[in-house]
Amino acid sequence: MSGYTGGLLVILCLNIVMAYAVFLPVATGQLNLGGAAFQAVGAYTAGYLSATYDLPVVPSLLASMATGAVFAFLFSLLIMRTKSVYLVLATFAFGQFLTGVIINVDALGGSMGLSVPAHVEGWTVILFAGLAMLLTLILMQTRFGLAMRAIHDDDAVSELMGIGVRGVRIGAFTLGGALAGVAGCLYAFYFNFCDVQSFDASSSFYLLLFVLLGGTQTIWGPVIGAVFFTLVPEVFRNVLAYLPAFGHGATSGQVDTSWRFILLGMITIAMMVYRPEGILTRIGLGAIWHGVGLARRGRQGT
Repeated sequence: MSGYTGGLLVILCLNIVMAYAVFLPVATGQLNLGGAAFQAVGAYTAGYLSATYDLPVVPSLLASMATGAVFAFLFSLLIMRTKSVYLVLATFAFGQFLTGVIINVDALGGSMGLSVPAHVEGWTVILFAGLAMLLTLILMQTRFGLAMRAIHDDDAVSELMGIGVRGVRIGAFTLGGALAGVAGCLYAFYFNFCDVQSFDASSSFYLLLFVLLGGTQTIWGPVIGAVFFTLVPEVFRNVLAYLPAFGHGATSGQVDTSWRFILLGMITIAMMVYRPEGILTRIGLGAIWHGVGLARRGRQGT
């Protein structure tokens, strides 16, 4: 595997972990536009502990997870009365606030960033992406997960049925913060550097797109969204290298790949218009499983 392919796979797996971190609050109807901020909490927690106290990977990982969970829990208590666009603005403001704090704290490297001595290999990130998928799958099959789905569909009816809407939403937000903390730790240890610009508002926006356009009705939606928005721009980059009309010409070796973002934006708009429920829905997933069942029965019959 080439360095480019390996690096792209690691970025995809980090995006998958973060997609599930955002998915958990969204599954209860909470649109979180501050996902990258909680990832930054985990990254800088691990980076600071490693750089200052030479703390090993596993304790740093646990500390990042705990810090992300605590930040998410406290923040959810403050914003639980907000809904819809006000909730989105509150989470966005938290990200901007945290960015300003990090830039002005010299112990965290400020705007220059923070070097991280500890390191993890790419297979570790891949492993945690698989664990995030598995744990989310298990969680959504529990009573807590069923309560999350009920609240997502209709929070008023859920409350009438005896579900503690506030408690479930706080729990989902906290679990999302813990998962984001893990993703931040893995980011810091893999790249050996923390830079506040890597956790800016545009990163949070893309993370939310992973979930919304991938689909919020099933746990596979975040994976679909993360794969789409991570790999499609790279596919466009390679395709444009052979289309001189989109750049300075392939023969010059200076292809303008900024066009890939224009194409990605056009696709995103089209999906929002014609597929607002996301790429993968419960009905679509049911049709896929039905088709798989028919294929199995057909092979057995032959």
